[in-house]
Amino acid sequence: MRRFDSSFPRRDTRAHLSVYVQGQLSDLPAKSCEPIALASGIPRRNLQQFLAHCRWDEDQMRNRLQEIVIREHSGPNSIGIIDETSDVKKGTKTPGVQRQWCGTVGTKENCMVTVHLGYAVDDFHCLLDGELFLPESWSEDRSRCREAGIPDDVVYHPKWQIALELYDRAVQNGIRFEWLTVDEGYGSKPLFLHGLSARGQCFVAEVPVTFSCWTRAPKVTTRSYQGRSGGRPRKAPRLAAGSRPPSWVRDLLSHSPALRDQDWVLYHVKDGQKGPLVWEAKHTLVIMKDDQGLPGLPLHLVVARNVLDPNEIKFFVSNAPRETSIETLLLVAFSRWRVERCFQDQKQEIGLDQWEGRHYLGLRRHLILSCVSYLFLARVRHRLREKKSRTHRLPGPRRRRGAHRELVA
Repeated sequence: MRRFDSSFPRRDTRAHLSVYVQGQLSDLPAKSCEPIALASGIPRRNLQQFLAHCRWDEDQMRNRLQEIVIREHSGPNSIGIIDETSDVKKGTKTPGVQRQWCGTVGTKENCMVTVHLGYAVDDFHCLLDGELFLPESWSEDRSRCREAGIPDDVVYHPKWQIALELYDRAVQNGIRFEWLTVDEGYGSKPLFLHGLSARGQCFVAEVPVTFSCWTRAPKVTTRSYQGRSGGRPRKAPRLAAGSRPPSWVRDLLSHSPALRDQDWVLYHVKDGQKGPLVWEAKHTLVIMKDDQGLPGLPLHLVVARNVLDPNEIKFFVSNAPRETSIETLLLVAFSRWRVERCFQDQKQEIGLDQWEGRHYLGLRRHLILSCVSYLFLARVRHRLREKKSRTHRLPGPRRRRGAHRELVA
């Protein structure tokens, strides 16, 4: 805990840090402020004030955590993982709470949603950052926001924009990801994929079956044309007359010769807790449709089908160099379980989902303190396992070395 001393101007405030983290690392059945305070023999209000009102720098603590990760756990095969998690909450006072999709229970529920950035390299993984998703209904009701302590400059942003903000903060602190992977909730957003590509970040993103692209780039024209309502001729870029419209990736699999005529190839992606993870895949190169309906990024398209359940088909796109192997793309794509494991561990062991406050600052601090507590667990686990077998390694996107994989005959 002394590594975070610089975030606390007062000694009495700093003392609460160890109390809170030790409470999260304890075997208490509940890990909100009240049970932690009772177990430590201090007034509950002291710990609540520590989270929501005492003066200390939670941003500096987050930066310090990321510095520790980059200095002591960086590696040549690092993967960044963006995902979100949700926690069911009662009432209407918790910041960001409303009836919305709750992935934890698989249906719409009264909950709050937070977006997170994870980091994985070899056998080590942790969470680097997290931020509240503020729904539009909250953003438009500033009096409600002020009651919850949400500053006026904190407004609604789509989740993919929050993800880019988390990414940029980590990069500013020296974090480098050879790869970044996301689920289809983020892969379905062309602006998000363009944002990563503009930052020079190689990604492998799962996309929905309705993701639109071309196998051959259509012609684009900028010739002036007269709109239906008359007026001055327009000169915006558009698809040339007679150009083939984009297709959904699901339709490409069924009808495009680029995929339809390919044989499925079996890949042993990795060994999981329930045995070998084996998928069969097809691959082609495509051009993404951007948010203007025009040709966008050139991408790899990988279609993966579960050998044990042929009805389970996943679609992935990547901006990796053309020579990147399918094995590497699959290994990155199926690394998203690392952040899911972080969420599971943090909720079961740390108490990430047991925050019960009503103040935005308290929530932000709870998120970063949970990252600090989990980093301790991840470091201890890493030390205890460093002599055991390691997870499958993968090459960087610009290296020709093949991933550690096995082709299944």
